[in-house]
Amino acid sequence: MICRLRWPLGLAALVAAAVVALTAIAARRVPASHLPSFAAVRAEYLPSDARLLDRHGEVIHELRVDTTRRRFEWTTLADVSPALQAAVIASEDRRFYHHHGVDWSALLAAVAQRALGRPLRGASTISMQVVTALDPSLRRHGGPRTLAQKWRQMRLAWALEHAWSKAEVFEAYLNLVTFRGELQGVAAAAAVLFDKSPHGITEPEALILAVLVRAPNAAPATVAQRACVLRAALPAAHRDCDDLGATVAQALHAPAGTGPRVVLAPHVAHQLLRPAATREPVRSTLDAALQRVATDALRRNLLAVRQRRVQDGAVLVVDNADGDVLAYVGSSSELSSARYVDGVRARRQAGSTLKPFLYGMALDRRLLTPASILADTPLELSVAGGLYRPRDYDEQFHGLVTLRTALAASLNVPAVRTLQLVGVDAFAAQLRRLGFAGLAEAGDYYGPPLALGSGDVSLWELTNAYRALANGGVWRPLRLTPTEPARDAEQRVYSAGAAFLLSDMLADRDSRSVTFGLDNPLVTRFWSAVKTGTSKEMRDNWCVGYSQRYTVGVWVGNFSGEPMQDVSGITGAAPIWLEVMSWLHRDTPSAAPQPPPAVVGRRVAFPHPIEAPRREWFLAGTAPSEAAIALAAQRAAIIAPVTGTVVALDPDIPAAQQRVVFEATAGTNEHHWVLDGVAIGSGALLLWDPQPGTHTLALVGEDQRSLDVVTFVVKGTRARS
Repeated sequence: MICRLRWPLGLAALVAAAVVALTAIAARRVPASHLPSFAAVRAEYLPSDARLLDRHGEVIHELRVDTTRRRFEWTTLADVSPALQAAVIASEDRRFYHHHGVDWSALLAAVAQRALGRPLRGASTISMQVVTALDPSLRRHGGPRTLAQKWRQMRLAWALEHAWSKAEVFEAYLNLVTFRGELQGVAAAAAVLFDKSPHGITEPEALILAVLVRAPNAAPATVAQRACVLRAALPAAHRDCDDLGATVAQALHAPAGTGPRVVLAPHVAHQLLRPAATREPVRSTLDAALQRVATDALRRNLLAVRQRRVQDGAVLVVDNADGDVLAYVGSSSELSSARYVDGVRARRQAGSTLKPFLYGMALDRRLLTPASILADTPLELSVAGGLYRPRDYDEQFHGLVTLRTALAASLNVPAVRTLQLVGVDAFAAQLRRLGFAGLAEAGDYYGPPLALGSGDVSLWELTNAYRALANGGVWRPLRLTPTEPARDAEQRVYSAGAAFLLSDMLADRDSRSVTFGLDNPLVTRFWSAVKTGTSKEMRDNWCVGYSQRYTVGVWVGNFSGEPMQDVSGITGAAPIWLEVMSWLHRDTPSAAPQPPPAVVGRRVAFPHPIEAPRREWFLAGTAPSEAAIALAAQRAAIIAPVTGTVVALDPDIPAAQQRVVFEATAGTNEHHWVLDGVAIGSGALLLWDPQPGTHTLALVGEDQRSLDVVTFVVKGTRARS
């Protein structure tokens, strides 16, 4: 029996000696070009996830871009725990620090095992495994390697250790080896299986990771048993294996995982990380802490109104000075009906949020001032689809109001009347200068409803337009990366004076109270200017406002277009706006802007009972004189209809329901109505049965002097009584 064993063993020894000599000679002949340098391997290493960083360097989102494997950033040997290093060496290559690429002792033992007919024992060193990872021709394809492959593997391993240091070989191995499933590299294995960085891996966790290298898909019981055997081979005093079962269960219960570890800014990540030429982290302008606050505020407030058929929302926060986007929340995540839709970029009807830009045009053209008196009374305009009758949010009419109140309280009829002064085409062109790129070229496409936000805009566009007001009327583009160049030159859209007047009116709590009351989510403990908006049938609501330093925009609605149930800008979007803005100014003051040189202050009094006297701001040259104010207090005027009104009769509607309202300022009972030269009655309010034709309506005093005159047209055929 002994003789029988000597021949195979002797033959194995001779073969091994020959292999040693031949490999040593052959390794010296391996061209250097066949082996990449360690620096080149590390430089070509690409994580499977592209990373988005915030402005401070914190990872705020990871986007999976390689679906063939899961690996994270390259990990240096110094960042791998000593316990994990020791466990891998003990499991894979005990004599790693003593051989030169090929472990001849292990090789002889493997040859002997083969000669004796016993199960083949692996003899691949860590260096041999590294060259296999670097050279695809050395990898197995459904069976053991051929002798030619093994020969080349040994030659390259020997040459590798002549070119690289031991530390470089081991570091590359830990980053290239597969641990379990798709997890490649120590960083991915530690993060997915134990939710740790490699430097934090403990001794029990290290044993399990080392065992998984050799048996990635082994059953939990097998992994625990092999980890216990491996522990016995380590020079450690602790030999009890009772703690390994729980650790194995934790690791193998964790899914191999295809999703990112950090998901805080998905919509920005898809904009900045795809396509990516490299997997280098991309630094954004976002602030991680603020992004979390905005995300939490959106989700929490949407949950509060979820029973009112509300699922979606978006938040955008920008820095006024440089246009950096500080928070970008495109959806309510799992609460959303379509979480991948970007609510910041999606276009929806703007509601009343466009009113400041309309009044700004009237101010700059010197057609109106904050003290101008506008009529919030019934209005009918002929449009392509019939008659357009704007109504206010509270379904009431407030009579004569100042422009300040009309804007702050978001009254609709005064805005439509102002659009008639400015012109629809001119207003549409102004909105395009403010960055609303999706609006039609022709204002007639929208008609009078454009004053109330019938155009489709995005939260991105709307927030930046309000930022232009915060910056004194100058529009500049926003940016998502610190190095992003300005795509368009800055342009002045409003004068500094008009921007100041708009900001002052949007910050006026008292004037806002006409519609919203004194206590509402638009009230802040610091200076801020803010506007809400709600589209038709409550499909969208908005709240956009700015402080001295920041502009915050919020949209709430449903991506499906489904109407909400009794949710307006003041109840849906405003609480989110207030929470985010308050967090921004928890330690930062916000002072009111100072009036520019082109603005003057003047105390004004209004005809009773319009509004109480107050100090008002005016563009220089537009402030009224004392005599003009006194005359206005005494003069009566026609409120409705206004000059140019077109009344369209419908023969299918009873005549009694198509009467036209003649309305004058309060306190005009002593005055008389004269239509086409014929007296028809007296009083502040009169109903008239319309007759087709062009008509002239006059309001005359007791001395028969005409106080106000308007002309209007009635078209169509009278209905039957």
